[in-house]
Amino acid sequence: MSTPILFHFSQALTLESGKTLSEFNLAYETFGTLNKDKSNAILICHALTGDAHVAGADGWWKDLAGKKKAIDTSRFFVICINTLGSCYGSTGPSSHNPETNKAYASDFPIITISDMVQSQKHLMDALKIPFWLAVIGPSMGGMQALEWAIKFPNKVKACIPIAATSRLSTYALAFGAVGRHAIASDPKWQSGYYDADSAPETGLSIARMIGHITYLSEQSMSQKFGRKLQEKTDYSYQFSTDFQIESYLKHQGDKFVGRFDANSYLFLSKAMSYFDLDKTYVSLEKAFQKVKSRFLILSISSDMLYKSEQSREMARILMRLNKTVTYAEIDSPFGHDAFLLEHKKQTQVLKPFLEALL
Repeated sequence: MSTPILFHFSQALTLESGKTLSEFNLAYETFGTLNKDKSNAILICHALTGDAHVAGADGWWKDLAGKKKAIDTSRFFVICINTLGSCYGSTGPSSHNPETNKAYASDFPIITISDMVQSQKHLMDALKIPFWLAVIGPSMGGMQALEWAIKFPNKVKACIPIAATSRLSTYALAFGAVGRHAIASDPKWQSGYYDADSAPETGLSIARMIGHITYLSEQSMSQKFGRKLQEKTDYSYQFSTDFQIESYLKHQGDKFVGRFDANSYLFLSKAMSYFDLDKTYVSLEKAFQKVKSRFLILSISSDMLYKSEQSREMARILMRLNKTVTYAEIDSPFGHDAFLLEHKKQTQVLKPFLEALL
């Protein structure tokens, strides 16, 4: 995996809460070449626990971003920025707090999707990129894409939210809250002031297990696991792992704690819960009133987390406002995770849409 570029901003960043970061870093990676008039730049925004390494042999979206792929890095200059609040290089709760000379931990201010986009705009300006040909993002990245189109209408030619939403449903809010409670209930969390070598791994693992359930669909879980037993022929009649689905979720949780920070999970999860275009802009109609982007909105048929109806609602409102919008539903049994798995189906829609922008 390549090392991201680290850009340091010495100026203060005022957050939506009214608090400020006196300085901050953003980690990012680029793929492809920026053309002479800087008109081929595409910003990809990652999901909740993603990073800047979107393309390449081990990139999290390697099947969609790369040479001759849907997001063709032989034609486009692609940049992916690790979001503010994360733990992969950009300033977050595990970063150094210049005021205390310790990690921010729970002293890190609450951030929002708007704050993430505002910080990205600072990097855009520093790199002297005049506009994004497209802003693309799945899940939390799709929320950022929507915020970009609304917040900076003159800077975004096309907005492509994938498996995203304009606000979390009660269902999504509930699962997010339970995940955060799992972390906060771990004795090792220590109100967020834990040592790196004594992190709340149990709570974070449970939070990931809870979250992972929402990323799947009932159909995919039933087809893959059903009620199959894990390496046994009958029930153990003990509080141990009996079913394959139990083993799978535990594996996902155990694997996750080795690569992510518990406080970052809390802050990013909370940021998603606050994202609500209806509330911020009074209504979705008013939110989209001044956008100038053309839109490609993709949803997943079996997504339980951000249902297709939420995407269709955005598309309908944009059409009523006479905005240029294309909507497509990806037919898939894989639930929310389909944005990582259904690269061929997404390519069929993404590739011609992006090519038409040049």
